[in-house]
Amino acid sequence: MTSLSFSDLTFAWPDGTPVFDGLDGDLGPGHVGLVGANGAGKSTLLRLIAGELRPLRGSVTVRGRLGYLRQDLGLADAQRIDHLLGIAEIRAALHRIEAGAAAEDDFDVVGAAWDVEERAVALLARLGLAHLADSVAALDRRLDTLSGGETVLLGLAAELLADPEVLLLDEPTNNLDRAARERLYDVVEQFSGTVLAVSHDRELLERADAIAELRDGELRLFGGNYTDYEQQVAAEQRAAAAALRAARNDVRRQSRELVETRTKLDRRRRYGDKSAENMPKILAGARKRAAQVSAGKLRNTQIERLDAANEQLRRAEESVRDDHEIRLDLPGTRLHPGQDVLDLVDVALPWGAAAERRVTLRISGPERIALTGRNGAGKTTLLRRIAAAPPKVPWGLLPQRLDVFDPDRTVFENVAATAPQAPPVRIRAQLARLLFRGTDADVPAAVLSGGERLRAALAMLLLAEPAPKLLLLDEPTNNLDLPSLRHLTQALAGFEGALVVVSHDPRFLDEIGVTRRLELTDEGLVPANPAG
Repeated sequence: MTSLSFSDLTFAWPDGTPVFDGLDGDLGPGHVGLVGANGAGKSTLLRLIAGELRPLRGSVTVRGRLGYLRQDLGLADAQRIDHLLGIAEIRAALHRIEAGAAAEDDFDVVGAAWDVEERAVALLARLGLAHLADSVAALDRRLDTLSGGETVLLGLAAELLADPEVLLLDEPTNNLDRAARERLYDVVEQFSGTVLAVSHDRELLERADAIAELRDGELRLFGGNYTDYEQQVAAEQRAAAAALRAARNDVRRQSRELVETRTKLDRRRRYGDKSAENMPKILAGARKRAAQVSAGKLRNTQIERLDAANEQLRRAEESVRDDHEIRLDLPGTRLHPGQDVLDLVDVALPWGAAAERRVTLRISGPERIALTGRNGAGKTTLLRRIAAAPPKVPWGLLPQRLDVFDPDRTVFENVAATAPQAPPVRIRAQLARLLFRGTDADVPAAVLSGGERLRAALAMLLLAEPAPKLLLLDEPTNNLDLPSLRHLTQALAGFEGALVVVSHDPRFLDEIGVTRRLELTDEGLVPANPAG
């Protein structure tokens, strides 16, 4: 039996921008990953299911108690852990009862939740947060003392404490370090109800029972995990490409036959007109009318066949996904093996409790280094320290927020500012390889989507003069949809210099060809386990 269903679901934003028009779908039971390009409406669909938004038309049906972990938990810094867990009121009532000062309705507030504090502490321990709740009193701890990853796990704990049967997760692994991700994976796998997770985390999607894809305002369900989904889509696209080639050939053939038919009919008409000169007028007229009827039928048949071929071509074109690839040739970024890139020796990282920590990092040649570590370990600080060293080669930094543009300038103008001596024609040619074709390069940076912002930021880095030979990337996959993640991997394939990448995404690190993995700990930089 399905756990979630929607019928004729229609929604638009107040300014009239449409999101869904008559969306139908059934999801669950089991764990379902929801994928789609940025702007496809994934988070909006979760909000409609949760009742935060009301559709213009249609209905949403949820069978069972609903839990919803939002991307933005909307927390006030003054809140405590028990506020986020949703048990502050119950705890207060419990404490009044225990102190013999119970209010009239305190027993109603507590209900059957007499062990809520113990259950909360046990759940936090299960999520790897025992250090936040090593005793019941720790539930009073303020949220402004926690990291972003700890807060996300607390949000998940809050939903699980309510014992939901249907759990909605909106990008749950954003801001989580590797250890926290593993704990979340385990909790989700052990959840016995229905899970609908919006995510670009391919490890989480690999654990799904099905993948639901939002594309062009329609929802389609694929059985199996993310790899199965990719294989099904790839097979369909091979068939669609073959159908498109056949449809184009058919249109060309039908067009050619229509021209040939018209030529034959014109030749026959001229021959008939000449023959009619020696016939009685009545007979000549009858033959001419019969010939015209026959020619009209033949011409109409050919036109109908051409129309049908064009319609088949249109359908074939719609079936082929417009998933362009980025292919960059960046010889200016090339490093020779053994070439000195960075010598960071015994440098202090003044960060948190590890203020006296000393770090040494040497890079030579086109190494690709993954920098991992728990949230709050100081990875971003280390990237900034590398940039300030400075490196021995030209370098570029891709920050988490991608705030490297002048929003009032176009994509072309922003890139041209980083390469003032480069011919405009060459800049536009390279921008086209980054999928900014024609007038797409003349759009103001302020209106770019998330994936477009990434490509524009990469263009500013990779096309700069002098060409960078060292790239520093700070959580580059955060908040990217899966097509944008693929574009990032493709762009980095053309880069021939050294990389230092902060990321908790092991598949991304494998795809870009990481050659060395380091973990930033309280003691400094140490070799990291590839699985961690």
